[in-house]
Amino acid sequence: MAIDPHNYTKAVHAGVKIDPTHGAIAPVIVTSTTYRQSAPAEHQGYDYSRADNPTREQLESALAELEGGDYGLAFSSGLAAEHAIMGLFRPGDTIVVCDDVYGGTRRLFSKIWEDYGLNYHFCDLTDQEVIKQTLTQLKPKAIWIETPTNPTLRIVDLTLVASLAKEHHAMVIVDNTFATPMLQQPLALGADIVVHSSTKYLGGHTDVIGGAIITSDPQLYDKLKFLQYAAGSIPSPFDCYLLLRSLSTLALRMNQHCINAEKVASYLSSHPQVSKVIFPGLSSHPQHKLAKRQMHGFSGMVSFYLQGSREYLTRFCQSTKLFILAESLGSTKSLINHPASMTHASVSPKQRKQLGITDSLLRLSVGIEDSADLIDDLRQALKASLST
Repeated sequence: MAIDPHNYTKAVHAGVKIDPTHGAIAPVIVTSTTYRQSAPAEHQGYDYSRADNPTREQLESALAELEGGDYGLAFSSGLAAEHAIMGLFRPGDTIVVCDDVYGGTRRLFSKIWEDYGLNYHFCDLTDQEVIKQTLTQLKPKAIWIETPTNPTLRIVDLTLVASLAKEHHAMVIVDNTFATPMLQQPLALGADIVVHSSTKYLGGHTDVIGGAIITSDPQLYDKLKFLQYAAGSIPSPFDCYLLLRSLSTLALRMNQHCINAEKVASYLSSHPQVSKVIFPGLSSHPQHKLAKRQMHGFSGMVSFYLQGSREYLTRFCQSTKLFILAESLGSTKSLINHPASMTHASVSPKQRKQLGITDSLLRLSVGIEDSADLIDDLRQALKASLST
């Protein structure tokens, strides 16, 4: 499994526009909120930066190019992007959602949009029969997919689901945050819309919050562009600049994330205090063959169940020195997360239990440090927690 070498070049040059005034090769940060017009309603392509901004336009072009789409839209956060997508639907519409979805996504759908008449059905999208029955019975307007899922890293067969969805005239929306366009291309596999929390791997340095939508459907783009403009959930020009800066190293970073995560997963698999490791790159993963076929690498996320009490787990999280106990993922720095009390705390205890998000589950976002150092850190933390 390896990233396509052409993606290294694409990541460096996507969206690049040489400044015609000064020849600057770094993105120009245009902070102006408004633009001079030569006559009423006659301008040079920009009238107000909520509608369009040169720096944001450059980022959106880069995002579309990386995902193999025709149109890109940037938002102030991943959830702002998801919120905009929900504006495509009307009261009474049903959206089928993979059950193991990011807690914030589930909260947005069930705590906000359900109040406006949208219906959400959460189910296991790794089960072909469940998908077929759900499509036949509910006739949904859309299917919302995360793959790999968060936090149990299940893999959804995008080609299969897209094919079945098309038979029922359902839109396919894929959250590609964990894989990034370096490892997975949902539009090429049949998706209509790709969404990202660009805060994560696309940004990669824990210094910018953003979201993105990519599509090749001109009608969907026009609707989403209007929602972006009318609702105004846009990133600042400086945030767009930070993301453009980060995209140039995306292929390099994702390659190292993949290498390190595989080594960390292998180490944890042999540790007596670890009862189970979840990583698509392991042959023990139930969708390992699908992941190999669908992805060009297994990303940097590793989840595992730690044996012992909650106190032991807490001591372990507090004993790591390189792995930082923190929300989010996709950073150059390695992070450790306790989903049940952190990222998925808004999910009900009953739902967490059904999904396997127990108190013993930990999620690692494996960074780009030296893999031997990361394994040594986990080793010393596991040992220290036992001796405390």
